Amino acid sequence: MSAAKRLFALGAVITAMAACSDTTNPLAGTGQNVSLSFAGRTPGASGVLSAAAAGDSMVIAVGSDTLILKSVELVLRRIEMERANVTVNCDSISDSDPRCEEFTTGELLVQLPLAAGAATAFTIPVDSGTFSKAKFEIHKPGNDSIDLAFKAANPTWPANTSIRVTGTFNHSAFTYVTSLDVSQETAFVPPLVINASGTPTNLTLRADVSVWFKTAGGALISPATANNGQPNQSTVENNIKNSFKSFKDENKDGNESNG
Repeated sequence: MSAAKRLFALGAVITAMAACSDTTNPLAGTGQNVSLSFAGRTPGASGVLSAAAAGDSMVIAVGSDTLILKSVELVLRRIEMERANVTVNCDSISDSDPRCEEFTTGELLVQLPLAAGAATAFTIPVDSGTFSKAKFEIHKPGNDSIDLAFKAANPTWPANTSIRVTGTFNHSAFTYVTSLDVSQETAFVPPLVINASGTPTNLTLRADVSVWFKTAGGALISPATANNGQPNQSTVENNIKNSFKSFKDENKDGNESNG
């Protein structure tokens, strides 16, 4: 593996990690351990009543409609932290180019926490520097070698699917699935600084699922009307793409305002 990139290949169980690194990396050992956590809600999100007493669920009430989310799963690929002030396309140059220090995961099945706070997936060593953004792909598994390994590890995952949500809408059970396949990018505000202190830090990637099934006016959308080919498909898919944010989150509360 190159000095500029560390590859972390993950299967369905996100705590299982295999890693490799280039021992000739001149920056090795000069940074910090960075844990990557996931959150499923913005603190104080509108209409979110509480986490249900039984299990990790989210209750959203707007007017006479009630949406209960019981599970939210998504497939992510190529999660990267990109250095600030890089003026080249890191995907098109040599892996050994020191301007493009970043970390990358393989393919990852994430079950978002629906209660308040953030849940840690894994921890990796990141070299010193200033990072300006996180990049990742919401990914529908295909047939390349990484996808085939994911399918073997997750044989019940539905075909042509990148996200699956289960729950009830006004007491009727639903399963929402989408084949959304898109690259995402979120900026760190302020930039994430990794220094040589060796003090661990945490990065949270948050997808605010409380806004996924809502119209622009704030009314709830029945998830059954947002599946592939249904009238609200594009509205919900756009909500999903716009719901992500990444930030330093030392206390892992899913809140970027107190890092």
